[in-house]
Amino acid sequence: MTADTAIPTDPQALAEAVAETMWARDRAANALGMRIDEVRQGYARLSMPVRGDMVNGHHICHGGLIFSLADTAFAYACNSYNKNTVASACNIDFLAPGREGDTLSAEAIEMSASGRTGVYDVTVRDSAGKAIALFRGKSYRISGEVIAGLAAA
Repeated sequence: MTADTAIPTDPQALAEAVAETMWARDRAANALGMRIDEVRQGYARLSMPVRGDMVNGHHICHGGLIFSLADTAFAYACNSYNKNTVASACNIDFLAPGREGDTLSAEAIEMSASGRTGVYDVTVRDSAGKAIALFRGKSYRISGEVIAGLAAA
């Protein structure tokens, strides 16, 4: 955004502008073929196709890549207020495998946000809607903004 760009005052417009800014420099998510399906303050849903180069020796989606999808949805949800936010801790429970050719979806929901910390739950589902992983991320706000110079709502 430039100095001539209108500052989004609507929370939805702000969340979308932040996501667009993050996406433009998110080389990892782009390389993995992720897509932002929906974003709003405290919420994000991203998807990722499971390619042949994403399967492990058991011919199922590598758990680290499922984690990456969940972690990315978490990042978009907790940064949606335009305040730089990073993970302070996270864990994942794998419930079922992801399969080559399927498209996985990760939905991140803000469960709590107070001061500099937050808690977000992410459910990763396969194309049929079956939950394959549960992720919980704890966030910590650091200094700065995703879009520098904008006052967050």
